[in-house]
Amino acid sequence: MWVITVFEQNSYRMFQFENKNEATVALSQFSCPAILSFTS
Repeated sequence: MWVITVFEQNSYRMFQFENKNEATVALSQFSCPAILSFTS
């Protein structure tokens, strides 16, 4: 599972994806700082 963590002012949001391609497309849409990570 691929996870995007988006950091906002005093908070954060996490989004889960089944494949890397889907996650990288979504990651490119965020303007806030974000991290893409993989977890099993």
